[in-house]
Parts: sequence; structure tokens; C-alpha cells
Amino acid sequence: MQTQLAPEHQQTAAGREAEAILRKCVHCGFCTATCPTYQLLGDELDGPRGRIYLIKQVLEGAEPTRKTQRHLDRCLTCRNCETTCPSGVQYGHLVDIGRAIVDAKVPRPAGERTVRWLLKEGLPSPLFGPAMKLGQAVRGLLPASLKAKVPEPRPAGAWPVRTHARQVLMLAGCVQPAMAPSINAATARVLDAAGIQPVVAPQAGCCGAVKFHLNDQTGGLAQARANIDAWWPLVAQGAEAIVVNASGCGVMVKDYGHLLRDDPAYAQKAARVSELARDLSELLPDLVPALKPRLKQRPDAQRVVAYHPPCTLQHGQQLRGGVERWLGELGFTVQTARVEPHLCCGSAGTYSVLEPEIAHTLRDRKLGHLGDLRPAVIASANIGCITHLQSGTATPVRHWVELLDEALHG
Repeated sequence: MQTQLAPEHQQTAAGREAEAILRKCVHCGFCTATCPTYQLLGDELDGPRGRIYLIKQVLEGAEPTRKTQRHLDRCLTCRNCETTCPSGVQYGHLVDIGRAIVDAKVPRPAGERTVRWLLKEGLPSPLFGPAMKLGQAVRGLLPASLKAKVPEPRPAGAWPVRTHARQVLMLAGCVQPAMAPSINAATARVLDAAGIQPVVAPQAGCCGAVKFHLNDQTGGLAQARANIDAWWPLVAQGAEAIVVNASGCGVMVKDYGHLLRDDPAYAQKAARVSELARDLSELLPDLVPALKPRLKQRPDAQRVVAYHPPCTLQHGQQLRGGVERWLGELGFTVQTARVEPHLCCGSAGTYSVLEPEIAHTLRDRKLGHLGDLRPAVIASANIGCITHLQSGTATPVRHWVELLDEALHG
């Protein structure tokens, strides 16, 4: 796609990156076939190709409008289009650039600014944990819209205390420890059972994705640098991986090297951190042989686990099939939806708060396809997807590592 950048963008790193991405696009439109918002809304400007045109126009000097902003807002950033694209267009990076430029030129209404500020400052805040505990304590009294965002509390169980020669760093995250501490504890126990010691750096916090994708890119990158500083002494001591069990955080950490490539103080460290980052499922080929003889209860083959692979896993990290294969090796009957397994569930970070109508439509569509499997439990790999799906079904929705932990420890 031929692009003539406006003078204000010609000398910026973001402008040059956007131009390189745009030049890969050949207008083919394959991306529209797998775009959730295009499928729901039927508007070219609510699909990747249309949004690419909007961003191109802005970069060439067209004045963005509130309408431009809304079309970019409605993108889930699921990156399904990247999986579909035959030309390798890095749409996720392009839409981040486009949103930042448009938001700098188009003021948002006060109500929108307030909600977005509360999300980007509140979710990573140390106060989020106590607020979630309070919400869980009075969950039965909450209105339905708020109750859907407050999961029922589940006991985390004991954290392992053994030491092992093999060590991995583990990102605790910000939202997940408050909403579902059982996921991190289950991860630690599974790693421990395989002879791997999980180490949590106390100064590491939010991965930065919440702020970055709400157009506080400066704040998001500051959180990325803080994590790198917290991890670096342990990386230098030989930690073999940085394990992330929330795929939304994983795709962000794996992007640190790209996002900080022009920062002379952090570029090299960021590249190394991204190189070490692993989704928990990537460890399964190493874990399964060690865990198989340790199972205390063999999974019931008649109990179907309906697995929803998050977009941040199958499209953002390009990891597909691993969870299904390796849990199958351990005796679980894992199935993905027969229809539209690639499609977003509508969670998409803070999207389900900012665009609830589209998010709920996608959630119900996804649950319908998963329900066709008649599952005993639905599993996923991202806290946002888990919470969002659970808000629309009585079937338990869990992280797959919790199911594995139960099979190991009863």
C-alpha cells in the first residue's frame, strides 16, 4: 500500500514503523473474513482493512474525527487478522500507533476519559486487591453488571516451599492475583511437582498492557521497565525462563524487546526478557513426562473439557494446539469448539467494560459453540477470558493449569 507520510510523521519512529507496516498491505481483504467486529457490524471501517485505511489517511495528514476514533476503539485487538493475513501485516502494532495519534488529536467526552482513567489506574493499583475482596464479600448484593466482573472466591491453597536446581521466574501480574489467586498457586504447585522452582520477584507488577492499550503508552512502558529492573538480577543469575500464565500478559512481555528497541538503557535487556518469556503451555512438553507418573487421580475420559484458546495465545503469540495435545497425553478429554474456534470471546482486556454490547454478543456466541460440546468444565488460559465467559454460563470456567493441579494433588 503506497503511503506518503505527512511532514509531522516523517521523522518519527512511530511514523516510519507505520509506513513499513502499511506497505505490506495488499488490500486483499482476507482479514475481514475473520474479524469479529466486521462479522457483527458489517461495516468496512469496523474491519482491519478499513481501519488500516483510516490510519493511513491520518498519517498522510487527514484530520481524524470522533468517528475515526470510534472505529479504532471498536477493534478488539484480537489480532485474528494477523493469523489470516498472507502478507504478514503487523496490524497490532499499527493500531497502537494509530490510536495514539488519533487520541492526541481528538478529545474524548469527559465520561469516557473518566472510565478509561479509572481502568488504567485502578486495575494495576495495589488497592485493586482489597477492593476485589470487598466486592466478593458483598457479591450477592451487587447489581448484575458489576457482579459479572467479581468472580466467586476460590481458595488458593498452599504455595510450594521446596527448592530446586531448576528455577524459572513467574509473573504474578496485577489483576489475576486478586481475582483468582488459585491460578498462580496452581501454577507454582505444578512446576514444583515437575522439579522446577517458581520465583516471583516482589518488585515486578503489572505487565503494562492495561495502560499501553488504553493509550497511556508512556505509563505502560514505565511498568515494562520496572519489571525488567525487578527481573534482571535473577536473569543474570541464570533463571531459565520467565513464565507467564495469563496469555494477555504473555503477549505484552514478549513484545518488550520491540517496544523498547529504541531505548538505549533498556533495549538489550528488554530483548533478553522477551527471549526468555514463555507462556505456561510452552513448558508442557517438558512438564508432561515428569508429571504423568505423579497423577493422583486419572482424569475421567467421559468428562469433556471445552477449551477456549485466548486470542492473545493463538493469534498474539501464535501458539496453537499445545494445551489440547499435552493435556490429552495426561488423560484429559480436551476439545475446542467445532465452529469458530479462532473467534474472540469478547473479553479483550478492558473491552468488555468499554464496549459491553459487542463483548456480550461475542461471549454468548462463543459459549453457544462451546456448549455444543456438552462440557463438564470450560478451560482457558487468560484471566480476562475466564471471568468474561463465566459471567454468561453456569458451567465452571477454569484455567487449564487448575485442572492439572487437581489431577496431581487431588
